[in-house]
Amino acid sequence: MTHVRRRIIGLMMGLVWLAAWALPGLAQTSSVTHSPAKVVEKYFTLDNKGVRLDAASFESVAGYVDWKEEPAWGKVIVIHGFTVPDDFRQWEIVNRLEVIVPVEFHVLGVMYLDTAGFVPEPGAEQARVRLKVKNGRWRIVEPILPPHVGQKRMLNFVRQAMLEEKDGTRQASLAALQEELRKAKE
Repeated sequence: MTHVRRRIIGLMMGLVWLAAWALPGLAQTSSVTHSPAKVVEKYFTLDNKGVRLDAASFESVAGYVDWKEEPAWGKVIVIHGFTVPDDFRQWEIVNRLEVIVPVEFHVLGVMYLDTAGFVPEPGAEQARVRLKVKNGRWRIVEPILPPHVGQKRMLNFVRQAMLEEKDGTRQASLAALQEELRKAKE
């Protein structure tokens, strides 16, 4: 190894060490050094992708919330997106370790899991998400909302259920549900 190569590698390793030492936790979205709005945004981005549809995938969101397990839900709110304001002036700052960040969901309707039914209810849904600092990280403490899943992901979820279903009557119900979900508009 040439002298120049060793110096470059040494310099690169030094920069990596310096970044790790000077910027601890910045790679973690839930770190207290990050905006609490980013924690809310990341949590609902994962929710939008359907990670909460399966109880086994709770670990995907466990780092963002203060509860230990996902409740069983009988319904899913089907959405066409959501917004989380980055501007702290739109938050309620309780103190330096607790904030409430508003979220607005663009709702298409509600899908009931037990009946495989969809009820169109287009509109906006507001939620006030309370976060607290726990062990140096922002954690969502309330509310525990039912899954808010994107329309495209719900269509894929229903399509997969149709493929796995052997009963013809249930397949027909799922096909009707799929069609209702396709038609849903804001």
